[in-house]
Amino acid sequence: MDAKMKGIVRVVLYDPEWKNEFLKIKAMIVDCAGDLLIGVEHVGSTAVEGLASKPIIDIDVVIDSYDIFPAVKDRLSKIGFEHEGNLGVEGREAFKRTFVDDFMPYHMYVCPKNGKGHLEHIAFRDYLRNHPEAVKAYGELKMRLAEQFRTDIISYVNAKHEFVQNILEKTNDP
Repeated sequence: MDAKMKGIVRVVLYDPEWKNEFLKIKAMIVDCAGDLLIGVEHVGSTAVEGLASKPIIDIDVVIDSYDIFPAVKDRLSKIGFEHEGNLGVEGREAFKRTFVDDFMPYHMYVCPKNGKGHLEHIAFRDYLRNHPEAVKAYGELKMRLAEQFRTDIISYVNAKHEFVQNILEKTNDP
């Protein structure tokens, strides 16, 4: 099967339970490596109240710099996480779970505090949290695109790109 055909693009209405799921996952991460971390941030659409989303939590595990990364990577591997590299996004390192847990699906990234990936995640999330009209527009766009690209996650993501970039440009305006 073509890689882009893997699975169905599913966008659902906001679920307040996503906050609690994030806190459970965060507790596991902090228990594993909290002494090495600056923070664990809930990012992505599930972090924005009222925003329709794919029901997958995005998590940035924030470190001071890449100097600490090998120690964090080692700790995470000991509890069953595999490092996948940056997956083409500067300033973040993706990890996937190699074990079954009781959490809802999530994507986890280890990011230096000044890394582009992390800074953009926070800027986008915080902009949406403060602009309800953007939440409404983005949610409607995502629902429409999920229907249009039901079996093509790559086209779904690419079709959202312009909206995301427009928001990021607004966060850079003085």
